Amino acid sequence: MKQSGLASAATFLPVTGFTMKNKPKFKMGLQLFTIRDAMKADPLGSLKKAKAMGYEDLEIYGFDPEQIGYYGYEAKEFKMILDDLNLTTTSGHYDFSSYFDKPDDELKRYLNSCIQGAHILNKPYITWPWLAPEFRTIENFKILSEKLNWMSEYVNAAGLKFAYHNHDFEFTDHNGQTGYDILLKETNPQLVKLQMDMYWVMHSSNKTPQQLITDNPGRFVMWHIKDMDKVSRDYTELGNGSIDYKEMLSGIDTDALEYYYIEQGSNFAKNSMKSIADSAKFFKKNLQQYL
Repeated sequence: MKQSGLASAATFLPVTGFTMKNKPKFKMGLQLFTIRDAMKADPLGSLKKAKAMGYEDLEIYGFDPEQIGYYGYEAKEFKMILDDLNLTTTSGHYDFSSYFDKPDDELKRYLNSCIQGAHILNKPYITWPWLAPEFRTIENFKILSEKLNWMSEYVNAAGLKFAYHNHDFEFTDHNGQTGYDILLKETNPQLVKLQMDMYWVMHSSNKTPQQLITDNPGRFVMWHIKDMDKVSRDYTELGNGSIDYKEMLSGIDTDALEYYYIEQGSNFAKNSMKSIADSAKFFKKNLQQYL
């Protein structure tokens, strides 16, 4: 049992193979949605384990606008927890889709709460992460572009930055046009930055991540890195899937990149915490040298 306990603990220990000469440029990030079950059950313990695995930076989700809080903590208390663990948070996903068909003043009130929380956490980015299925029409992507433009101006005026995160539905063909085409064309590239989910680009776009970055310089400031199951095309742990990240990251343009986050939405081989441990181990051994 003692040996088993040691082996289990070793799962969460950081793996380091860097000297000062080749120290990574970016902190290894984690989108906490990956471990949402663990964060619900034991947020503090889960953060401690993620830190031990080598994660240094977080993208958060699950904002409580009434409490101005995260994961059951008020924002100030959560910031103290992050500081004690020497963790940072650089972006957050917020529930903007629920306000898509509501008056802009309601959306603005919610956005003000998001800004307040972001300032407390010293978190530079507020990110629109999702558009509900009932809104995914070409006309609504034009409306979304208008919202993203004014929201980005508002967030920038508050001293923060704003981004949009893609899934697969943005790349659905609508008579020769896609929602992503509209977003790229009709949003202000100086203000509306983009968070590329590389899995979904590889899954559903007719362009590669490299092509999108090359075609839109300066826009893709954040990445989500996750792998694709070779058979089901669902999520899987890094290194188990079909996306050759070693080839991709060894030649991709990182000039605009500010942060990246490892993520796996579901389909865990064992459980979410083991998943982020396995992905961290693979990433540090095989991919972190490129970032």
